[in-house]
Amino acid sequence: MKPEAYQVWSGAVLSQVERALDAWVPADAPANLGEVMRYGVLDGGKRLRALLVMAAAEASGALHNAPGRDAALRAASAVELIHAYSLVHDDLPCMDNDVLRRGKPTVHVRYGEAQAMLAGDAMQALAFEVLTPEDAVAADTQVAPALQARLCRLLAHAAGQAGMAGGQAIDLASVGVALDEQALRQMHRLKTGALLRASVQMGAACAGVAPGTPAWQSLTVYAEAVGLAFQIVDDVLDATQPSDTLGKTAGKDADANKPTYVSLLGLEGARAEANRLLDEALGALLASGLDPVACAPLRALAERIVHRDH
Repeated sequence: MKPEAYQVWSGAVLSQVERALDAWVPADAPANLGEVMRYGVLDGGKRLRALLVMAAAEASGALHNAPGRDAALRAASAVELIHAYSLVHDDLPCMDNDVLRRGKPTVHVRYGEAQAMLAGDAMQALAFEVLTPEDAVAADTQVAPALQARLCRLLAHAAGQAGMAGGQAIDLASVGVALDEQALRQMHRLKTGALLRASVQMGAACAGVAPGTPAWQSLTVYAEAVGLAFQIVDDVLDATQPSDTLGKTAGKDADANKPTYVSLLGLEGARAEANRLLDEALGALLASGLDPVACAPLRALAERIVHRDH
């Protein structure tokens, strides 16, 4: 996909997701909670997870009909709500104690720790509310209940103890610990990779792609390779770019004596591993049996993840 075509595609997706989040994240939640939630999730971030949902939905054919499009948009919005909640909680003093996120003060710095905790809790709950509209007709959706349940299962599994939360627990327990490459990979497969994998799988599920099929297996291999590459590049950027470029505090993992791919493999070794994973991801798409033209956004996303500079 040429850069111009990618910009058109991603711009349309991002606009659609941003409008959906703006509509679904309430401004009138009690005691200013709505403002805090909206500060934490709107108008910021790469929306990589939402882009992966929509790219996988396009590759799988989910966007060819109204129910598939609605399911994909709900899945894209829900995964961004889960991601945003995790960042709000991760930035708290009891975890990573960060003061900068997406180029602005973190939620607890702006609104206090209690409001940040509650906003994260509320966004986590809202993600599953978005996936399960109470009245299909009133909500203007035709997403089947079975698909709603499948999407909830994929997202919950990726966010919980077997995914993101479990990875964060390992991360906090690994300060000052000399992890080997296998242990570091496992931590990031859970902390970062699980939600990226779920994003791709949720997009495929919107088209009815079943687990165990060649397309599902290939998309899962793609997602796992991209997820690990994303973290490796994140570590490289954390070691080489300033905070104002990253939009978050640079060098914080090194300062906290946390293991990274750069500390384990060296800068050039980490870059080489990211490129190897890119080749693995692109090879998985070729083996998927999906329309190569429809897979163009997935290919472009993998390349941008590895070659990004912030």
